[in-house]
Amino acid sequence: MIIILDSNILFAALIKDSTIRSIIYRLDDLVMPEVILDAIRRYKHELILKSKLSEDQFEEILRLLLKQIRIIPNEQILPYRGEAWELVKDHSPEDVMFIACALAFNSSILWSDDKKLKRQSIVRILNTSEIINIINPSL
Repeated sequence: MIIILDSNILFAALIKDSTIRSIIYRLDDLVMPEVILDAIRRYKHELILKSKLSEDQFEEILRLLLKQIRIIPNEQILPYRGEAWELVKDHSPEDVMFIACALAFNSSILWSDDKKLKRQSIVRILNTSEIINIINPSL
C-alpha cells in the first residue's frame, strides 16, 4: 500500500517527536512529490522555531524522515496535474501536487489531516487516526 504524505504531516513530524514521526519511521512505502523539498526550504526557519531544535538537530531529523520517504519527481506527477486541479480547485488548490501524486499511483492513499481534501471522492484520503487504525488496529 503506497501512502502519499501531505506536507503538513511531514511538518508535524519535523516539529514534534510524536506518533506521526513514529509512524513515518515504521512504514515502508511512503512517497511525496518533489515540491515538498521547496516547501521545506521555504518554511525551514519557521519549522526550526516551532520545533525548538537547533538547526543541526532539525537537519538530522529531516534526514532520517526523508530516508523513509521516496521523493517522486515533478515530471512523473505533472501528467496528472490537470485532473488533480479539477478535484481540488474549489477547496484546496494548494494540494494539487499531492492529489496528482496520489493519482499517479493507483490504489494509493493520501495521508492528510486536511478535512477539505475529503470533499473530493476520487483519491482516498485518510487522517492520522485512520492511518493508525490501518497499521495497528488494536490501538
